[in-house]
Amino acid sequence: MRTAPPGSNNAGGSGSVSWMAWPALIAFTLFGVVPLLGVLVLSFSSWTGQTTDIPFSGLDSWRAVLSDPDLPHALWVTFLIMALSWLVQTPISILIGVFLAARHRYRAVLAVLYFIPLLLSQAAISITYKALLDPNFGLGAGLGFPFLQQDWLGDGTLAIGVVVFVVSWQFIPFHSLIYQGGVRQIPASMYEAAQIDGAGRIRQFFNITLPQLKYTIITSSTLMVVGSLTFFDLIWVLTAGGPGGATQSLAVDMYQRGFKANLMGPASAIAVILVLFGLLLALGLRRLGGRDQADSQLEGA
Repeated sequence: MRTAPPGSNNAGGSGSVSWMAWPALIAFTLFGVVPLLGVLVLSFSSWTGQTTDIPFSGLDSWRAVLSDPDLPHALWVTFLIMALSWLVQTPISILIGVFLAARHRYRAVLAVLYFIPLLLSQAAISITYKALLDPNFGLGAGLGFPFLQQDWLGDGTLAIGVVVFVVSWQFIPFHSLIYQGGVRQIPASMYEAAQIDGAGRIRQFFNITLPQLKYTIITSSTLMVVGSLTFFDLIWVLTAGGPGGATQSLAVDMYQRGFKANLMGPASAIAVILVLFGLLLALGLRRLGGRDQADSQLEGA
């Protein structure tokens, strides 16, 4: 039989929760909804960003963006980086999360080491990797390994691989932390029962751990997918969208139009496309969790 938490009651509980949500709602409105509406308005203008006058141009900016032959390529690059990043990060993050959730002698030390990449800025990481991968004086030249002496950022295919690798290197610790918390929510009795039935560690992982991490995987995947749409500084410092536009994602395209070509209208239109793209992906991933997602999370808490 469930009992209500001390100090709570059915009549006043929902009211107090609503009152506590107001500060977050106000902050989200000021710093999320209002700027988004401003960008939406700018997408119907021909503003250059250099004057106080914001001329209305109707759908001209949208026509210019949607008829641009480079837009499908930028969409493809964005999707490619997003998909490859998810494929690399998810299995490694799950394995590290499972490892960190178990009891090991040096787990605390290893957990600190794993989190070092997450503490560094993307610009600093990009500059470091750019220097390390330089074919003339980078890591390959220093160690004398011919394989590492390739022009990693001068070849389109290799540059995409470098971007995915650097993104994964930085954000795997964050998602490992999410999976670590998810694994610790799994009741130990399930593993004890499996051991009694003779199930080994691999069978326990696939029959207990992975199914129990379903909603954690969806949460982590949503953060990965939506977050990958906003990668700009890392790609810009590493490749500036090159070589030959091979790494020109939507975020890089938006920056180039807005702050290089002073076309704030088309740049705002791309920003709106990014928001809509992210919302659709987030809603699609949420539907994978089913309608019982919230109830199941509460039961496991």
